[in-house]
Amino acid sequence: MTNRVKVMSSGHTFNVEAHETILEGALREGVALPYGCRDGACGACKGKVVSGEVEQGGYQDKALPASEREQGMALFCCARPKGDISIEVREVVGAGDVQIKTLPCRVDSIEKIHDVAVLKLKLPAAERLQFKAGQYIDILMKDGKKRSFSIANAPHDDAFIELHVRHQVGGSFSDYVFNQMKEREIMRFKGPLGSFFLREDSDKPIILLASGTGFAPIKGMVEHALHHGSLRPMVFYWGARTLADLYMAELAGSWQTRHPNFTFIPVLSEALASDNWQGRTGLVHQAVLDDFANLSGYQVYACGAPVMVEAAHTGFTHMRSLPEDAFFSDAFFLSKDSAKS
Repeated sequence: MTNRVKVMSSGHTFNVEAHETILEGALREGVALPYGCRDGACGACKGKVVSGEVEQGGYQDKALPASEREQGMALFCCARPKGDISIEVREVVGAGDVQIKTLPCRVDSIEKIHDVAVLKLKLPAAERLQFKAGQYIDILMKDGKKRSFSIANAPHDDAFIELHVRHQVGGSFSDYVFNQMKEREIMRFKGPLGSFFLREDSDKPIILLASGTGFAPIKGMVEHALHHGSLRPMVFYWGARTLADLYMAELAGSWQTRHPNFTFIPVLSEALASDNWQGRTGLVHQAVLDDFANLSGYQVYACGAPVMVEAAHTGFTHMRSLPEDAFFSDAFFLSKDSAKS
């Protein structure tokens, strides 16, 4: 059975097959709905069901509180239409311009920096992956599960796909990467995915915010902007526990040295005595709150731990006048089937 979905704001329509969620149907037909985890955890795909009914699949309560569901809101990554429906959701400009592919790749190199493995994956000679700076791919495992990782390189630098994999003790994939993976291994992936990417149709100054390996998509965004000669002011706050956790701090520092419109502000929450740290301390989102009294004229890109992303969204929009549609985020959730890192 096929159901028809209409997006009220744009007039776009698409079909959803019986086995698909609303998001899956939209992506298949090139309608760019926002999304992140695709697992009912982050809330990025949330929208309102204006007419008709949906069957809401499993999700985390914080992504769709009962009060919002009573108002007709739904998570389109795990909702299925029960007939033809109309929805209201902010579509993503630009995401539909790239084709999602499933491709093989070869592990070209594995560089371990502290507890992060920097993987470079080589595509077949006749293939290139077109993507937006900041998007991610799914590594497709042999057991049918997937592992999601942000693309750390910029679209112009497409000889390899660069991923940053943090070692999670007990994590099956990261344990494999650190202890068993060999160069020249063949893997499969699907991508590009996600609505977290640099918006280039604005001249607003940018606040970039990362915790841990949330640096990966930020790296791709910054390198893309600098490559194209963007003059938009960019301030990058990178939060970590200790100095070693800022695993590519020298690279971020070099951007500041070479580009007057770029500022790098590292923030440590649990600096060691041996770090001899003289820089900013505390929570990374609080550093932004301390530095900016008004964010109404900015765009913010935040990536990393869910608690950081949520705190930044609440603090910036409620306390610093950041418009809702100027906050873009990708929270690294863990689930039974996928791990965003």
